[in-house]
Amino acid sequence: MKIMFMGTPEISAICLDELVRRGHEVVAVVTGEDKPRGRKMIMTPTATKQKAEELGIPVYTPRTLRDEAFSALLSEIAPELIAVVAYGKILPPSVISFPKYGCVNLHVSLLPKYRGAAPMQRAIINGESETGVTVMYMNEGLDTGDIITVEKFPIGPEDDFEAIHDRSAEIGSALLSKALYDIRDGVAQRTPQDDSLATYAAKIEKEDCKLDFTKSAKILDFQIRGVTPIPGAFAYLNGKMLKISKASPVRGVGAPGEVIATDGSGEGSFTVACGEGALLVRAVIPEGKGKMTAGDFIRGRKIEKGDVLS
Repeated sequence: MKIMFMGTPEISAICLDELVRRGHEVVAVVTGEDKPRGRKMIMTPTATKQKAEELGIPVYTPRTLRDEAFSALLSEIAPELIAVVAYGKILPPSVISFPKYGCVNLHVSLLPKYRGAAPMQRAIINGESETGVTVMYMNEGLDTGDIITVEKFPIGPEDDFEAIHDRSAEIGSALLSKALYDIRDGVAQRTPQDDSLATYAAKIEKEDCKLDFTKSAKILDFQIRGVTPIPGAFAYLNGKMLKISKASPVRGVGAPGEVIATDGSGEGSFTVACGEGALLVRAVIPEGKGKMTAGDFIRGRKIEKGDVLS
């Protein structure tokens, strides 16, 4: 079965590598255009493009899927199935209807819950105890197609976005591979989604990352883990942004945002009072600096008991 693969970020590259490793015939890869990255704004290919070139697969970076040029490309390559993992663009009906076996998407949530752009982050932020990956047929809706297969896994008490991303990539790439073989062999299941159970996982914005210490420590812990390592949860200390990258809820009483204890020994920690309970902070990223332990931050005289984060 000739497969065209569409994807952009690291999770897509991992899935592409797994499909090839498991013997699938990936004949072409479609990904985003090179973009300037880093302080020097060097033009950099997507993770998926880099992986495709490493594997010797032809790569295409169309600006749109809706013109005659892409239609001609589809006709030339003639894929029997299109596999999509975090491509970032809506597939038009002309693309969805082209392959013999349809278009299949790996979505990193337990559909129909958390349709949309940020399902992994939103699941953590909302305090879910489990998440998972879904392989589905694509249609013209947003993550609304019939489900082929699903696999669940727990969200641990210290799991952040990075941990869930990596687990989703590992489990999802294997699940996608199996689903594609099931489709080829004519044994794939097809289960319509229950739209009444759907929720929308909106893209993470800056306001989703700003910490409000009038909330409970438990809620802030979910928020921090949901946006760590990127884009990162933050507050302000003495007018400068301070990202909090590792913390946990503990008992504590004080005015919301007040630093009620510090420990500068070893890796160290400092404790910030919340609307309910407190946050024990163990790692931070000061404005303009790299990640450091709370102990280093305290020893640098950047924070002390009585300071207030806002």
